[in-house]
Amino acid sequence: MSIFGTSTGFGSGGTGVFGSTTSDSHNPMKDVEVTSPPDDSISCLAFSPPTMPGNFLIGGSWANDVRCWEVQDNGQTVPKAQQMHTGPVLDVCWSDDGGKVFTASCDKTAKMWDLNTNQAMQIAQHDGPIRTIHWIKSPNYSCVMTGSWDKTLKFWDTRSPSPMMSLQMPERCYSADVLYPMAVVATAERGLIVYQLENQPSEFRRVDSPLKHQHRCLAIFKDKQNKPTGFALGSIEGRVAIHYINPPNPAKDNFTFKCHRSNGTNTASPQDIYAVNAIAFHPVHGTLATVGSDGRFSFWDKDARTKLKTSEQLDQPITACCFNNNGNIFAYASSYDWSKGHEYYNPQKKNYIFLRSAAEELKPRNKKW
Repeated sequence: MSIFGTSTGFGSGGTGVFGSTTSDSHNPMKDVEVTSPPDDSISCLAFSPPTMPGNFLIGGSWANDVRCWEVQDNGQTVPKAQQMHTGPVLDVCWSDDGGKVFTASCDKTAKMWDLNTNQAMQIAQHDGPIRTIHWIKSPNYSCVMTGSWDKTLKFWDTRSPSPMMSLQMPERCYSADVLYPMAVVATAERGLIVYQLENQPSEFRRVDSPLKHQHRCLAIFKDKQNKPTGFALGSIEGRVAIHYINPPNPAKDNFTFKCHRSNGTNTASPQDIYAVNAIAFHPVHGTLATVGSDGRFSFWDKDARTKLKTSEQLDQPITACCFNNNGNIFAYASSYDWSKGHEYYNPQKKNYIFLRSAAEELKPRNKKW
């Protein structure tokens, strides 16, 4: 039984550690609540790498802060430390050894946070907000990749105030992912660029978008040999594209599917369509999770092309999600994403991060032949 399973008193109907006996719409799945969540909308989540013992979760928010929690084996979360930027934090990532956390902000800087000393120092600068940040570990170099609304992708070795390399993009960076030796960036105006990272980063290919609406999130997936082979791309129009870089049969292998929609399915009643806010692949099974502005998460098997599970609806959008390194824990954040404008913003509403056991629900289906 996994640590977040029903045997520990979590997820067994409301009398868990948090004593919520009512069926509460802020946590309809009765998942574990992370203690001391941020005071404003949560933009990003990242779990510690497998090189680190235990599980540590990093979350960034629009309150300009980055927080670190230890997730203990009994499911308890312990706030460990936090750092500040002077603008909202839009992305976070870990170094491969787990000693450092990198943070990207609307204040146009990125910082390196040393968790051992609890010191943070600026390592990057852009002319606009930094939307994405990723650690790249290659056999012959290590660096941090930052993508910005200033339409550049920059690579930093963390010791020098100027970048090792700066690549011009056609538009603002909206989302990115890295799985060595591949990086993919989604930009404004539905741009998609694939980069190869061997020896030194360079543009590999520009891809015509498989989606007709604004790009919102993306995640690279691996083949059976553990090599990056394609990516999933989510849009604001409740749709995800599965795109292989070099498929044997592009017309058959690449596909899109609808998600994060509700109500009318026929033409008589209009359908509510929501943004896909984040996508994460399960590190063991290769299945994926999507979260949306509709306040739901869903689990999918892209190979069998089936939905594995959809959550009950939370009373707020889900803005971020991630799996821990062995795939036992699924973390997701509930907070307002401003998708319905300022009139739906309620400052009294709290933000939450939830933890759910992910071992069983993300096992793939038998493939349809």
